[in-house]
Amino acid sequence: MIQINAHYLKLKASYLFSEIGKRVEAYQQQHPDAPVIRLGIGDVTRALPDACIHAFHQAIDEMAEDRSFRGYGPEEGYAFLREAIAENDFKARGADIGADEIFVSDGAKCDTGNIQEIFDINTRIAIPDPVYPAYLDTNVMAGRTGAYHDGRYEGIVYLNGNAENGFIPDLPAEPVDLIYLCFPNNPTGATITKDQLKQWVDYAAANKAIILFDAAYEAFIRDDSLPHSIYEIDGARDVAIEFRSFSKTAGFTGTRCAYTVVPKSLMAYTATGEAHSVHGLWNRRHSTKFNGVSYPVQRAAEAVYSTAGKAQMQELVNYYMENAALIRKEMQALGHTLIGGENSPYIWVATGADSWSFFDMLLENAGVVCTPGAGFGTCGEGYIRISAFNSHENVTAAMSRIRQALKS
Repeated sequence: MIQINAHYLKLKASYLFSEIGKRVEAYQQQHPDAPVIRLGIGDVTRALPDACIHAFHQAIDEMAEDRSFRGYGPEEGYAFLREAIAENDFKARGADIGADEIFVSDGAKCDTGNIQEIFDINTRIAIPDPVYPAYLDTNVMAGRTGAYHDGRYEGIVYLNGNAENGFIPDLPAEPVDLIYLCFPNNPTGATITKDQLKQWVDYAAANKAIILFDAAYEAFIRDDSLPHSIYEIDGARDVAIEFRSFSKTAGFTGTRCAYTVVPKSLMAYTATGEAHSVHGLWNRRHSTKFNGVSYPVQRAAEAVYSTAGKAQMQELVNYYMENAALIRKEMQALGHTLIGGENSPYIWVATGADSWSFFDMLLENAGVVCTPGAGFGTCGEGYIRISAFNSHENVTAAMSRIRQALKS
């Protein structure tokens, strides 16, 4: 008799965004003529930058000729892209990261979910609350948690984010081995200073822990004093893995390209204390289970770092941040406390009500989709996340609808 992985049965009944999709579908069936504006899931709406499209076409033309055709590429990514990443995203900011420490992949979601495979099943995990659900759910699937009670899983050290600490959790009160951090934060839009991040790096060094640092939204940082990478912090090379994505910055959500940085100096240990290179372990896992991102996609990603590509990507970021500023302005005018939207495309709004009830109210009365904060953890109750990823026209219309719904 074939048996399932019983840990999957511990997962909550529905993944957050699947549940949102079901409710929106039910609404549309009941109101087939009512247009819905989606400010929930963080999917982009603008076309790829021209520089990327041009590079894409060139690469496809190469694939059409025997003499320039490319078959399997290096699993870690082509050197041309890895070198561009190292030079522009790290060395240009004073971070000592080499091209051979970068692994190109098809998405930061995949990498943040898969990275836990190389660590022991008994690893003590610290995860923020509220949090991007994939961090938690993949550890549940792997069997690192106990049962689910009152919104939380046994065996996880939860790092509470709230209005009092600005949604930047305090250091763990107990030793942990693996720490998930995301800044600018998804879902709250909170940002972390270099001094605050240094505390986490020092904690990890003192406890021989590793930080998994999700920097997928770093391009939206406007404050020059804030770190774009954890490797801007002294000592981070020895304690941190960083995840980046082209999805939101250059519109690659449907094209799929991202990368993970694993420094060669980063070590993890056996039960007897023997040190092993995490870079080597991830390389083994990556090359065993992944055949690489397609050549045309990697050429398109490389074009992000061209002079034209940088300007066009910044224009996309500015476009969405204008939406974020409008959302902040309108929700504050309606009397709501919020954070985010200044160095992040997400606005985290205190509702003064149950978050799913507020979600349903906006859907029913305004035809606007947000994301209920409770879907990100118990500390998200009483909040919603509004995404700036849509057109100016739709965001303006959504804010008008929300204004009418909340004032009626």
